[in-house]
Amino acid sequence: MDTTGGTADHTPGDTTGTLDEALERLHSSGPERQGWLSNHGPMAVEALVHHGRAPVVHRWLDHYRAKLEDMPSTDTPVTSENWREALADPRRVADWTVYFERETTERPWRDVLVEWWPRLLPGIAAGATHPAIRVGHAVRTLLTTEETAPRVRELAHGLGYWAARHQPLPVLGRLAPAPSAAAALDAVPPVPAQEGGIRERFARLTAFPVWPPAGGRDTGPDEVHDRLTELVTAAVHRYASHGHGSPIMLVHAATAPNAVLRTLPALPRELWAPSLEAAWAASAAVTAAYSPATAAPYAPTGLSPDEVFERAAAHGDDHTIKFTDTALDIGDGTALAAAVRSIELNDPVL
Repeated sequence: MDTTGGTADHTPGDTTGTLDEALERLHSSGPERQGWLSNHGPMAVEALVHHGRAPVVHRWLDHYRAKLEDMPSTDTPVTSENWREALADPRRVADWTVYFERETTERPWRDVLVEWWPRLLPGIAAGATHPAIRVGHAVRTLLTTEETAPRVRELAHGLGYWAARHQPLPVLGRLAPAPSAAAALDAVPPVPAQEGGIRERFARLTAFPVWPPAGGRDTGPDEVHDRLTELVTAAVHRYASHGHGSPIMLVHAATAPNAVLRTLPALPRELWAPSLEAAWAASAAVTAAYSPATAAPYAPTGLSPDEVFERAAAHGDDHTIKFTDTALDIGDGTALAAAVRSIELNDPVL
């Protein structure tokens, strides 16, 4: 697995300034539109730049920007004393964003992330997992490129969104342990009725298989990275055969745990095991909510990773771009076929 998420001829980083320009354009926008739909712009432009497609970013953003809404007005400032009462209040998203902008200006971004990661992690289901995914994209950039002000501010926006939409999953039963991540995803029982929005579906969750077999919090730090990689691989591979169940929503079964995997290097090792546990819960929840009852055939692809990403960029759909970005982190034949499958299943927008 390529832990930088790059293709063979890709050098991480953006020497054009395009990413900073795009983030500055996006930071006047709120993290959601139409009351619930997430703003995928920052995540998609980060993926495009990361894979060497900076020249297409502004054209893509010109098209996408028309969908967005302005950042809501602030209400009551979030402080170190009152943050608990503001947690999980989406009306306070602007207050939370200002709070994290201030925190990441006054303190190193890693310190802010380490303080807030364990507070936010139990609510990884927030916003259909988009806030956690947005944080993962921001952290990847900060770990692999220069720490510019717009890139640090993007982390603040992701953390603010996560805090405002914080949503723990219901208390779940424990099913028989599964020997592998792939077997665990196959054994996840679907919600009783796969209908309605994701919040309604998550409310119907009942139980998940135990995975890793010993349980997430009992997994040693040295093993967490491997288990998370296994989970992301299994979710990407499963999309190839099951993505047709919900071509947009099922990408999050892979992109949410991959966001956690990308964040691990910025976290102290004592936070790794609970991060694995939360990543598994997020992936399993999306699988239960949207996975179809039967698999569908898919064809292998003869395309290179760079050719696959070029197709995703030309396709233009934000979820397709983000899923292909995660599939290229895995990079094997099935992952590339899954990425091509997402291109086929989702409607193009460019």
